[in-house]
Amino acid sequence: MTGTLAHGAILVSLAVVAFGMCFIPFAISRDRRDWVALAYSAVYTNFLLITIATVAMVWALVAHDFSVSYVAQVGSKATPVFYTIISLWGALEGSILFWAWVLAMYAAVVVWINAQRPGNLVPYAATALLGISLFFGILLVGPADPFKPVYPVPLDGPGPNPLLQNHILMAVHPPLLYLGYVGMAVPFAFAVGAMLSGEVLTDDWITITRRWTLASWGLLSAAIIAGMWWSYEVLGWGGYWAWDPVENASFMPWLTATAFLHSVMVQERRGMLRLWNLNLVVGTFVLTILGTFLTRSGIISSVHAFTTGTIGYYFLAFIAVTLLAALALVAGTSGRLTSENRFDSAASRETVFLLNNLFLTAFMFTVLLGTLFPLVAESVRGVKVSVGEPFFNRMSLPMIVALLFLMGVGPAMPWKRIGMTELKAKLRAPLVGAIVMLVVAIAVGARNVYALVTFAFVGFSGAANKFEFWYGMRARHRAHGENYLIALLRLMAGNRRRYGGYVAHLGILTVALGIAASSTFRTETEATLKPGDSMTVSGHTVRLKQVWGRDEVQRSVIGATLEIVQNGAVTGTIEPKMNFYPTSQQPVPTPQVNSSFAGDLYANLQAFRPDGSSATVRLIYEPLVPWIWFGGMIVVFGSILSMLPARTRGVDAVATAGAASAEVAA
Repeated sequence: MTGTLAHGAILVSLAVVAFGMCFIPFAISRDRRDWVALAYSAVYTNFLLITIATVAMVWALVAHDFSVSYVAQVGSKATPVFYTIISLWGALEGSILFWAWVLAMYAAVVVWINAQRPGNLVPYAATALLGISLFFGILLVGPADPFKPVYPVPLDGPGPNPLLQNHILMAVHPPLLYLGYVGMAVPFAFAVGAMLSGEVLTDDWITITRRWTLASWGLLSAAIIAGMWWSYEVLGWGGYWAWDPVENASFMPWLTATAFLHSVMVQERRGMLRLWNLNLVVGTFVLTILGTFLTRSGIISSVHAFTTGTIGYYFLAFIAVTLLAALALVAGTSGRLTSENRFDSAASRETVFLLNNLFLTAFMFTVLLGTLFPLVAESVRGVKVSVGEPFFNRMSLPMIVALLFLMGVGPAMPWKRIGMTELKAKLRAPLVGAIVMLVVAIAVGARNVYALVTFAFVGFSGAANKFEFWYGMRARHRAHGENYLIALLRLMAGNRRRYGGYVAHLGILTVALGIAASSTFRTETEATLKPGDSMTVSGHTVRLKQVWGRDEVQRSVIGATLEIVQNGAVTGTIEPKMNFYPTSQQPVPTPQVNSSFAGDLYANLQAFRPDGSSATVRLIYEPLVPWIWFGGMIVVFGSILSMLPARTRGVDAVATAGAASAEVAA
């Protein structure tokens, strides 16, 4: 009954979406705003129907309705309710349903917020969103139907992939990823709407698109960090990024979205890069669809790819149609997007943003090449080719270093041009920051050239961004007599977009510092211990207390209790485990991490004797790893701050920023 109801809801939603797609352009052609308003009901109805289908699936999972094919695939009576619910996005069909629901929600929000906006921008954007919904609706009634009946009905199911029920972050990472991924459809839809409506030269679509891109970018940033954290705490290898194809699939649209958020400021300030920004918006959306194709088609093997399916050809066709249609629109619009403004000086903010875009785009194409080349080589030559970490590290490090440098140069540059005297004054503090960080890195043992350059540019850009806050605080303190804390809060409130960007920069620099430190100074050791034996890594000593086991509802657990010893006294315990699931031939490692501000002590149980007489433990010490997760939180906070409108008048905000710049020049 549940499956029939949900399947019927999806079929009706498909008809509703098709009606809306056709009726909105018809209403526009007849200049009937009342008909357009009526057609908007298709967007709301689609959201309602997909919500019904999604709730029905959650109910079927919780009720263990194994007559529904998806429940029979991922459900199990032994799985805890929490992991049963989040298995909604644990396999192909459920993830497509969740994607369709998020998309329908976004479309409803877009129409609800912008329904009264004059012109045809919003109607055409709604049409584009309905077109994307149509594609996912076709998948849900065709190759990715999660509600297919099962005969005979099994008594139980295998449960979710063991890796998906081994950490609470699986309730966080996938939803954030979908919210960020699917959110990129909104800027794409408005770009299409701007081209179809002829409003591509106005700032309306840019204003809307920037905010939606920023929101999606912040969510995608959080998703990437959460995915890194999950990989670190679940997979047992002590790392958090391996240039895995699924990792790359989320990283590529993040790069192009980052490029757009910078270059759109050039368009707003100077009326330049209009065509470039259109291509970035289109490219970002296509990359999200490509990423979904890579992770849901079954053509790649990855520890992060938990689903396989036969829908790859559908995604390839959709990518081809989307690209051809979008490029045709861009080509037809390009003649109107030329700008009379030119770059006035190499020493200007717009030049820095242009360089930023070039490096980000080159970075994306490098990752794209490394990800797709093995697939192309295998399909053409029939030979498996591996592109691993050495390629990505060797190719990406120069671009990462350049981007870190530009993050410090950008805040120092005004629009149009800057004099050499003012430039020297602006760069004095960042250069001091670079020297200090470099000296500290050398003092603690860093010798690798790229590591030293990374540390130096993190110091350079960190100082540049921090001093932007200091200059503004000092200007407000002198002008209004405010204490420095109040000055900081009012400064940020007066120009949230500007200082939100600086906050995001500081977050990214914190992440970069954590990655550089943990990669450079990582130490590890492995030993087989008997109860009472000890091992040491980087001055951290642990002693095996006991090896134990227990049975849980859905699994068996073997663990080792390790005592952390300092100066002969036990200061804590750490318990790495192995989880054994009935449906998995291999145990699932569950490392445990003892975190501090300075770094992580990471323990993983490698092997054990059944009688508990010994255990083989891998012990890793990685400095500053918690800074990666903390930096990610700062990035998200910065994106939220940048989205909020300024509380004070724009004139006041500009005056404050100008006062700060004057302070620097002086």
